[in-house]
Amino acid sequence: MADYDPETGKPLDKSYLEKDLPSFLQYDLDELIQGIKDNASHFDCLWSELSGSINSAFYDSQISNEQAEYLRKTYLYVEEEEEGDWL
Repeated sequence: MADYDPETGKPLDKSYLEKDLPSFLQYDLDELIQGIKDNASHFDCLWSELSGSINSAFYDSQISNEQAEYLRKTYLYVEEEEEGDWL
């Protein structure tokens, strides 16, 4: 049984925001995760690819702002900024 935020009614476990991502974004996310596991020397490239894919998917309205912020915070270790500050 999932716990829910009493104000929003959304699950406290935000992993649902990783579901049904555009294929290019899912690919870059999987590559970064594998790069972390493998201690890849080109981690900076994987990080940049994922960052660009998140931005592209967001600005093409393929993912929500909530998803973009969650992915940035979870995988890129970037805290929320004011809207429009991601470029």
